[in-house]
Amino acid sequence: MASYALSMTKTLTQHHATQPGKYQQRFTVGICFFVLALAFSARATLGLVMPVWQSELGWSRSFVSGAGAGALIVMAIVAPFAGSLVDHRGPRFTLSLGLVLLSIGCAIISATHSAILFVIAFSGISAIGFGIIATHVVSTAIARTFEHNRGLATGIATSGATGGQFLIVPLLASLLAVASWRWSFGGIALASAMLIPCILWLMPKAQAIKVGCHATLQNAHSFSGDIKFIVGRPAFHVLFWSFLLCGFTTTGVIETHFLAYASYCGFAPVASAMAYGLLCAVNMLGMIGAGWLTDRVNRAVLLAAIYLVRGATFFILSSVGSSIETLFVFAAVFGMVDYATVPVTASLVTTHVGLRVMGLAMGLISAGHSIGAALGAYLGGYIFDRFGSYAAIWTMSLWLAISAGILALLLLKQAHLRPGAAAASQTVTRRQRI
Repeated sequence: MASYALSMTKTLTQHHATQPGKYQQRFTVGICFFVLALAFSARATLGLVMPVWQSELGWSRSFVSGAGAGALIVMAIVAPFAGSLVDHRGPRFTLSLGLVLLSIGCAIISATHSAILFVIAFSGISAIGFGIIATHVVSTAIARTFEHNRGLATGIATSGATGGQFLIVPLLASLLAVASWRWSFGGIALASAMLIPCILWLMPKAQAIKVGCHATLQNAHSFSGDIKFIVGRPAFHVLFWSFLLCGFTTTGVIETHFLAYASYCGFAPVASAMAYGLLCAVNMLGMIGAGWLTDRVNRAVLLAAIYLVRGATFFILSSVGSSIETLFVFAAVFGMVDYATVPVTASLVTTHVGLRVMGLAMGLISAGHSIGAALGAYLGGYIFDRFGSYAAIWTMSLWLAISAGILALLLLKQAHLRPGAAAASQTVTRRQRI
């Protein structure tokens, strides 16, 4: 076993020679930003066209919300495998595969009138693509590429999940206003297909992993062994359950129902999309800012603060009424703390679980996020159809966000923990705090 461990350590440390240069690092950040922008815009379009489908095709909000929830469940199932895939095959192959599926799924949606085909395309094909083109895959790609300023780079790359939508979603809303909703999904399908050659041509085939001289390599090639190792870390459970609540209060209720709620309040599609675009633009700044702070402050406190501020924003959302100004205020404040949890959570996974299995660990945590999001998406539609109002779901989201903040504070008790295997499988910036 000792000779095997030394052999594996030597093999992994040879990756030092292939550490990507600054050009490749910057391109990796840029391409990850744009790939996430397309995938998340496709998901946001569901809420944008929900009222149109209800009037044109007779699809209820419960049905469309159910399809969205189904997609999130598929994403939850796919997430760990996507994380393991990026651990072993790298982001070049993984992201290209996700874009192929996203393009096919959106193309089918743009051409169908069938509810069954819509579910297959969105909750099946596209959902697998969504599960692959995800923030945990991007976070792992960045962590494997950057040794310094990892938090900031993660914040910039993953901000494509919302920042790219600042332009894409309003453009899709404009297409919806002057043409058929089919152009929206068709445009995403075309853009996804065009991005694949860029990845295959310019993104490096493999990413480096730095391993210390005292590496613990037990279970290195066992999927089940890696899962047991990950689940054995106390910090994983804190991050998993807080991220599950994060999914409910962001992707579940806001990404799926914000535009539908704005329509319910009487706002036109373009005005609603502009508010959502503002949310996404501020969200980009929030993610970058959170990434910058991740390299500099106590991350447990930072994560808790993000959740607590998010909970407070649901007070604003509940009082929107017919005021477009209040809607924009909510969009701006919520945007600052929407996906700001991603770079902080990814950083905590890197130091408390380990870079070697970061993709799988983040995949499991992201699966929890998708489960929470699925619950939020479905309950939002169900509650609206049952009571004709979103008030109950906003109150529920408020308390769940506060609960996530309290959970995050439990990480303060683990400030002294540095798992041997985790520390051995990565190079951690020494000034980085819990």
